[in-house]
Amino acid sequence: MATPPKSGLQRPAELDQCIDVSGMVDPEGGLVDRRVFTDEAVYKQEMSRIFARSWLFIAHESQFQKPGDFFQTYMGEDPVIATMNKKREIRVLLNSCRHRGARVCRADQGRTKMFTCTYHGWAYDLDGNLVNLPGKEQYDENFSQDDWPLVTVPRVESYKGLIFANWDENAEPLEDALGDMRWYIDAFMDRDSEGTYVVGGVTKWVLDGNWKLAAEQFATDWYHVNMSHASALMVMSPSGKGPKKEIAERTGVQYHDDHGNGAGFPVHPKNRFDAQPVHEYYDYDFLRERLSPEQVMGPMTNGHATVFPNFSYLPVNGSIRVWHPKGPNKMEVWAWTVLDRSMPEDVARAQRLYNLRTFGPSGIFEQDDGENWSECQSIAHGFMVGNTPLNYQMGMATVGEREGFPGTTSELYSDAAGRALYRRWRELMSTPAWHEK
Repeated sequence: MATPPKSGLQRPAELDQCIDVSGMVDPEGGLVDRRVFTDEAVYKQEMSRIFARSWLFIAHESQFQKPGDFFQTYMGEDPVIATMNKKREIRVLLNSCRHRGARVCRADQGRTKMFTCTYHGWAYDLDGNLVNLPGKEQYDENFSQDDWPLVTVPRVESYKGLIFANWDENAEPLEDALGDMRWYIDAFMDRDSEGTYVVGGVTKWVLDGNWKLAAEQFATDWYHVNMSHASALMVMSPSGKGPKKEIAERTGVQYHDDHGNGAGFPVHPKNRFDAQPVHEYYDYDFLRERLSPEQVMGPMTNGHATVFPNFSYLPVNGSIRVWHPKGPNKMEVWAWTVLDRSMPEDVARAQRLYNLRTFGPSGIFEQDDGENWSECQSIAHGFMVGNTPLNYQMGMATVGEREGFPGTTSELYSDAAGRALYRRWRELMSTPAWHEK
């Protein structure tokens, strides 16, 4: 179950009051109120109406090999433990002891037989059941251990090795929430019949900026590339002068849907991976048959994507990441490197190093992005700044359908996926969640 057993407690209604944010986002007009990034009440409502009811990325299946394997992460600001039980099922448990609320697991990852709170010693098995507590004889005969398990996330599902969880036990299935986005994910996660795995652990860093700034960029924003990453593009180009005009001004496709998911990518029949060993490894003719010609000339290589609300990925370097919210003004980035299982060692190493050099915490592209988000956030608390709306109007005339590319699309340079993300945000923020009903 998703909630603790009912009790005689009654919280004052004022503590859970929600505010009307419907007027803060205008997807049809392409405008966003800047206070969606700074307001504490808005942020609190996001925790209860977005993160408590959405499918949130937890981990990759390859992180769990044997019963007892666990990985500690967050759903919104709630700490959770993902673990493989004795039946080899993945369970996701709220990492908070039912006695006084301390975490029962403090290690980032590992293997264990049970989780024991270091405060008073309450111990839980891999399914979250309370199996031992010191001084049990001090409780009266009405006390039952069965009534005090760890709170369990009721829905855990995976797609192509990506594990997601949802607090809403009546939520639509993960694949339905992904919709046509699955086709774009497949171009990244289904290139190899043997599947994928993550390597190198999880890289973590903290940024000043609201989590939505990162999520929206990865959903919708190819527009910033030539300006923000100009110096990085110069360094990476063979001439040292930056990419040629036909490369810098590539055309492409941007996808979005009603669930707030978005992806964008250049489209070219000769699309390729940037790391030379990776490019030479792939059999593009074979992949046109395994996937489709459209997937190979588009989302298989370059591009960006976000699964609403806060899971993003970059196919070209095998980067997946979560933007963990840490208050309205801060986020914690967790990033993994995903590799195809059939990759030989030298190719896997080249892809991992390319990821670290470009989109690791000190990567030449990643630092540009973090600087932009922090800059946007640093001035957003000003009175005049906070009352000046933001423009999301690019690409309104290009939204439609394109043959070979599922779902609703627009040109590559567009805010369409950003408008869709905020439309979904407004919808959820304006609708009572399962725990309010």
